[in-house]
Amino acid sequence: MAGARPDGRVERGNQTRQLVLERAVQVASTEGLEGLSLGRLATELKLSKSGVFALFGSKEELQLATVRAAVMVFVEHVLTPTRAAVPGLGRVWRMCESWLSYSSRRVFVGGCFFYSTIAEFDSRDGKVHDALASSQTGWVTFVEETIDEARVRGELAEDTDVSQLAFELIAFMELANAESVLHSNTPGYTKAARAILARLRLAATDVSLLPSAP
Repeated sequence: MAGARPDGRVERGNQTRQLVLERAVQVASTEGLEGLSLGRLATELKLSKSGVFALFGSKEELQLATVRAAVMVFVEHVLTPTRAAVPGLGRVWRMCESWLSYSSRRVFVGGCFFYSTIAEFDSRDGKVHDALASSQTGWVTFVEETIDEARVRGELAEDTDVSQLAFELIAFMELANAESVLHSNTPGYTKAARAILARLRLAATDVSLLPSAP
């Protein structure tokens, strides 16, 4: 029996949805998730407003879909390169390098999508807050697990406080992002990389596993 012919309407709908979300994540990274509207996106992309409304249904659903789309971009640019590295201290460094590169290359035009949108929703309740909180928890967990791999392999001191080290590395990265976005410059990324290397050297059992400079 011949395979079923794909439904052209479904395919077009998926393409339109992807197009809208590609624009939505960029808008949200500079103007926040509250800056999104179905009508605005339809107008900017020269799409049917009724068609865009049919795909998302409400502003909240658009915001939630935008967060999910941003997570996928983050995974592609930060988590996937990290996982490609051999577990251990080298993977910890690759993770930090990948995050700093993701921010400095403006994968999202407003810098880190999550840094800006979490600040927008951190004191609110609701599904969008919960989606952002979940994404942040997932990132922190990933950082902690990556660090703990290095500890278990003996490349970080046995008594390394994994949670504390993860907090410090994330803080260095986020400050570089905030400074760069605010002042439209890049020196903070080099400062963050140096700070991260210095902190990792303090905990490393063999500093030769780390680069001598960023």
